[in-house]
Amino acid sequence: MMKASEFAQRINQLAGKQEPFFFLLDFEMEKPFVCRLKEAVDHGVWFDVKGFINVRGRNITDITFHPEITPVSRQQYHDAFSLVMYYLQRGDTYLVNLTFPTLLEGDINLTTLFRSVQAPYKLFFRGQFLVFSPECFIRIENNRIYTYPMKGTIDASLPDAEKQLLSNPKEQFEHNTIVDLLRNDLAMVSERIEVLRYRYVDRIVTQQRELLQVSSEIAGNLSSGWQKQLGDMLVSMLPAGSVSGAPKQKTLEIIREAEMEKRGYYTGIFGIFDGDSLESAVNIRYIENTAQGLMYRSGGGITALSNEEEEYRELLNKVYVPAF
Repeated sequence: MMKASEFAQRINQLAGKQEPFFFLLDFEMEKPFVCRLKEAVDHGVWFDVKGFINVRGRNITDITFHPEITPVSRQQYHDAFSLVMYYLQRGDTYLVNLTFPTLLEGDINLTTLFRSVQAPYKLFFRGQFLVFSPECFIRIENNRIYTYPMKGTIDASLPDAEKQLLSNPKEQFEHNTIVDLLRNDLAMVSERIEVLRYRYVDRIVTQQRELLQVSSEIAGNLSSGWQKQLGDMLVSMLPAGSVSGAPKQKTLEIIREAEMEKRGYYTGIFGIFDGDSLESAVNIRYIENTAQGLMYRSGGGITALSNEEEEYRELLNKVYVPAF
């Protein structure tokens, strides 16, 4: 198994030669994967990155996604939430992304879902898991690096949903914290950091409902020759702040204690380098094929202002697939 340092070195070599490649890294940075773009299908990697797709096939639009779900029990969630609140109240952390798996039962075909759902970033990896992510990790184009932290979700059918979302103090604090963290992460690899757009709202259409999602856009300037350090840049910014928390290192310890299992590729990253530009995504909206069955992993950011029932409901609301 490749180490994170070897992953970084391999990417530095390929990007330095402007050779296109695909990359994937898990949350714990223990199972990195890199291959040349032209070899991805041979490695069992199917991707669709903002319309750049390496497999073709017939889309099936007359399917539905209404599985029976078995989420984490309220007691287990309560115990984890209480632990996180303990650390928040001590001041050890300001924001913790708490996640759990939900068991899916029903007629679910991951291959069909990959071909059918609409999402900016899709990945089907060796039959092991499916990602249909709405969230960019970083994008690099014309010597500029961009990131789009996504924090804040609400059911669009609620009265004055957008106003509720944007005026909620907990959501404001959570988003502010992640924007500040991501500005610092970009500052490690670039200069002249700017917040180009702050707390803009996107509408996400799913099989079950419509959701409103809040994001921001942050950018910085890269020095010439950044390609030769691309692997080191990626590793230095991981795990992604929007799916970990702040301060990052202490929060990672809390996540391990509260969740009691490794996340694996869930909330890791994947992406492609085409020889000039890079597009990458955070591995959220994630279904994994496990020994216990199909697991859909989801969660949300917990702050000192969080309400346990609302956070548990958000975890369930995120168990969805986008519209076909």
